[in-house]
Amino acid sequence: MSSRFKQLLHDVLPRNADHAASVRAGDTAEAYPGAGLPARAWPTQALAGVVVGAVMLIVVLVSVASSVSAAKQRLVAPGSKERPAVAMAQESEVAYCTSDFKQVLERVLHSCGLSNAADRRGCKPSDIKTFAAINDTDFNSLFHPLKERGGVLMFDEGSDVLDETGQKLLEERWFERQGARYFFVVARASKTGTASQNRALSHRRANSVMFYLQQVSGESEEELNQKVGLLWLGNEYAQLSVDYCEWPRSRLEAVCGEEPINRSAFVSWVDCRL
Repeated sequence: MSSRFKQLLHDVLPRNADHAASVRAGDTAEAYPGAGLPARAWPTQALAGVVVGAVMLIVVLVSVASSVSAAKQRLVAPGSKERPAVAMAQESEVAYCTSDFKQVLERVLHSCGLSNAADRRGCKPSDIKTFAAINDTDFNSLFHPLKERGGVLMFDEGSDVLDETGQKLLEERWFERQGARYFFVVARASKTGTASQNRALSHRRANSVMFYLQQVSGESEEELNQKVGLLWLGNEYAQLSVDYCEWPRSRLEAVCGEEPINRSAFVSWVDCRL
């Protein structure tokens, strides 16, 4: 190798090595941002990454825990899901809408009224015993909570004529519907006379109430049949005690006792939903 060639090689190689090193450093900086940063910058970036990762992990864990808790609650109490406010208002109804009351209400009304047929239906004492499957005392006790909503329409002995005071109280109760769906008419007779006579008499009293409702309500018989539960009990079933003399009733000035209070028809709206 000549001395001239060796001199040229010596002059070229350092410059090429420096250029290669420069290119490698530039490529690395572009392909890997931050790679060219001083060594002391690396701990700060690493710490920031750890913090962000920890926050994300906490969020995920909280979300999973919440979902698991909700699923567990649904399994333990599937019916405990909160309902909308309107539904709660309907569900709450009123205090007397117990399961026993609703059971008897459904049996009686579907058997004694609320018919879609053209002919009006009703129930006599034997029907109540069969359909309601409830004794006299328990049947009357179902209506105790209706004292403020109900009314007792009084009749003369042996009569089925609904007088003006009875008509007035009936109108008041009918138009105080307050969104209720069912209207009870439960007619009775006192112990005076035979069972068959009083059964027929209480039936006529129930019809008197129904006919007057047709006049004042402006509704057809078919419409009323779907709202009114009509019962006539004579003197054979569920006689009223003198305690019912304290209920809202027509003829407040008249003497009230066990006989007079059963010459009557009890009326009331019922708010329960079936």
